[in-house]
Amino acid sequence: MSVTVRVPAKVNVQLAVGAARPDGFHDLANVFLAVGLYDEVTVTPADELTVTCEGPDAAEVPLDRTNLAARAALALAERRGIEPAVHIHIAKDIPVAGGMAGGSADGAGALLACNELWRAGASRAELLAICADLGSDVPFSLVGGAALGTGRGERLTALEVGSTFHWVFAMAGRGLSTPAVFREFDRLAEGRDIPEPVASRDLLDALAKGDADALAAAVSNDLQPAALSLFPELADTLDAGRAAGALTALVSGSGPTTAFLVRDTASAQKVSEALLASGTCRTVRTATAPAPGARVLTTDRTAGSV
Repeated sequence: MSVTVRVPAKVNVQLAVGAARPDGFHDLANVFLAVGLYDEVTVTPADELTVTCEGPDAAEVPLDRTNLAARAALALAERRGIEPAVHIHIAKDIPVAGGMAGGSADGAGALLACNELWRAGASRAELLAICADLGSDVPFSLVGGAALGTGRGERLTALEVGSTFHWVFAMAGRGLSTPAVFREFDRLAEGRDIPEPVASRDLLDALAKGDADALAAAVSNDLQPAALSLFPELADTLDAGRAAGALTALVSGSGPTTAFLVRDTASAQKVSEALLASGTCRTVRTATAPAPGARVLTTDRTAGSV
């Protein structure tokens, strides 16, 4: 038997970051939008827990028990008293270390797949609780669509989206560590009063109305200055996308992927070509949003063990 789950990437159309908490995390007002770039996670019974990975930058994905997909399987197995003897195969299409929650997506995908494989019967609420324990972005990877994440981003409120939004994503030549970007945020914020993070009403209204121009005017990312401090070349990529006609440009999450909101498919093609020609990024992808959260694609009850 095997189970395959497809799970989306995300872009943060607003990432408001509060001051560092005593536990080292930051309170956030994090407006997630799932986009149509997907990883697929397949789980199959095995003699022991193993992880394999294929796809772009697969060599950068850890294959031990630090992988969020492996941690998800272990967490569900512990709750249900199940031996976590499963092979997890990740087919990557979400950028690795790119600020688009690829690792979180794999964790959510493996959790849903193992719940199905083992017939563990975990409820949606239980799965979301496990996701929250795994990481701040993991619950949204399970849910998809659009949502406001508060706390450290794990407490979700679903948001209405009135239309399809078109995006271009430019992948950088190297990754950025999310903890490093938060540390740089803290360094840059030294001596300043950091306001409590609050979702932008203009941005939420723009999402609900499906108004791309209003959304472009309202997007924001408090981590962008930190990402640019650590990776100054990203400013050239942002400039190239804006010059090509993108409605807005921002660093996706902690970066280094840069995101460009465009008006339609034709605009996406134009901006993509300009970004590639600029030489400021490694690859470019287009996608629409919102996208559904983690979904079981196939359940093959005849598949053998790996």
